[in-house]
Amino acid sequence: MESQQLVTIIPWTFIAQILNLFIQAYLIKRFLFKPINEVLQKRQKLANQNIEEAKKAKEDAEAVKAEYESSMSDARGEASRIIEDAKKDAGIRAEEMIKEAQAEASSIKAKAEADIRLERKKALNEVKDEIGSLAMDIAGKVVEKEIHEDDHKALIDEFLQNVEEAS
Repeated sequence: MESQQLVTIIPWTFIAQILNLFIQAYLIKRFLFKPINEVLQKRQKLANQNIEEAKKAKEDAEAVKAEYESSMSDARGEASRIIEDAKKDAGIRAEEMIKEAQAEASSIKAKAEADIRLERKKALNEVKDEIGSLAMDIAGKVVEKEIHEDDHKALIDEFLQNVEEAS
């Protein structure tokens, strides 16, 4: 029988325990779950705000990246255009320098040819004068008489023409 006393339910104790359970559930719900739910909702809102801000920051970063890439491609295009312009300018300058060098070489060649002609004439004149004086000496010795100066000049000129024709 003692085993029956352990299993028996006392109605007033049972009712008190059920009332105690409902009061505890109400108090826990009112003072524990509501504040915890409010804190969790605030945290959820804050997390959602952070997520939205992160999405917006990511979109802004992608826009800045796209702008940066665009400006970099523009800068690369500008750099290649500048390089092409520099190459064209260098080619034009090189051609101008070559033309100037050729013109200078031509003028130097023409001047040298003119100098050569002048020196040749000068040398021929000197040779003529020398030949003329030698001819006079020879003629004076051979003839041993005086020749008129006009006749002598005519002989010299004739001799020089023969020399020029020979050369």
